[in-house]
Amino acid sequence: MDALSRVLKERASELGFPMLGIAPAQPSPHLGAYLHWIGVGMHGSMGYMARPDRVARRADLNAVLPGARSLVIASMDYFTARPPSDIVEAPWRGCISNYAWGVDYHDVMETRLGALADFMRAETGGQAATRVYVDTGAILERSYAWRAGLGFIGKNTMLIHPRRGSFFFLGEIITDVALAYDEPPAMPGCGTCAHCLAACPTQAFPAPYVLDARRCISYLTIEYKGFIPADLRPLMGNWVYGCDICQEVCPWQRFAQPSQEKHFAAADAQNIAPPLADLLVLDDESFARRFLGSPIFRVGRERLVRNACVAAGNSDHSDLARWLLPLLGDESSLVRGHAAWALGRLDAGHDALRAALASEVDELVRGEIEAALSLGGCG
Repeated sequence: MDALSRVLKERASELGFPMLGIAPAQPSPHLGAYLHWIGVGMHGSMGYMARPDRVARRADLNAVLPGARSLVIASMDYFTARPPSDIVEAPWRGCISNYAWGVDYHDVMETRLGALADFMRAETGGQAATRVYVDTGAILERSYAWRAGLGFIGKNTMLIHPRRGSFFFLGEIITDVALAYDEPPAMPGCGTCAHCLAACPTQAFPAPYVLDARRCISYLTIEYKGFIPADLRPLMGNWVYGCDICQEVCPWQRFAQPSQEKHFAAADAQNIAPPLADLLVLDDESFARRFLGSPIFRVGRERLVRNACVAAGNSDHSDLARWLLPLLGDESSLVRGHAAWALGRLDAGHDALRAALASEVDELVRGEIEAALSLGGCG
């Protein structure tokens, strides 16, 4: 199937995938490490990652597609140069991960991988069975991408290509066709470099090549649905959706290729570092209107406003209390609790906090209000 593999790569390039590799549909080379990772609970509240049926799929791709023989793994760059630091580092703004500056990558990649799968079926006379995934299937895709020669796994657990950095998405096609597999080329690695480990504000790397999701800012702002641990909130800075720190400090990132995909470019600074005041006043309707079609839409208004409250509490801008105070009456206990924390950090809104405490019935929120009043010395 050398000829088919060759034309697949040509077609992938035409569809906008800068890299494509092919790996055998065998158990992931890093399956043991994954099983240990979930065994010690580092997946946090992402219970779906430890579900027996999904673990079984990761152990045997035949559970995903009977007769699976090959994985076709494609990449798409999303790197866009950051605007001046006075914009993204302004404490009264929220910071959004680079990958979410444009439209939802799932939509872009799934459509094009679907077209590539259609091409494969046509080239095989309609005989190829395929399944397309973009960050949605029970597949250890970075491990397979490493096996297919698309990069090496860095100490920050990201897939890094020595000429592209790590700012690229992955998607895959599982098929029952036996293709010509790529042999992973000799790759450099991290060596003695530990910039990513040292730079992580929340110390989410207990060891090189190991990420404790429970301490990761990306996990806390995107995946985690509850009250963010109080000891981690001051370490999160102004990140309101995701975090790029461990990638930005990586020396290999200087080789990152600017994305040619207009879909991933930010329309303006509001997509990169929106004013926190704008986020704090969002209701369900305005949230949907602003973020429909963006990766941010998946977290919902409640979690994004929660994150904005944390960023506001870290801002040292007491004028943000003007937008935090109304949130003490929000219908979401998650928002009320984090708004109280932020007001305590800003040493503002003492009377409003006392009034809120008198009527609050949620015990978690009451605890947040009491802690805020204590922090402000006004308990």
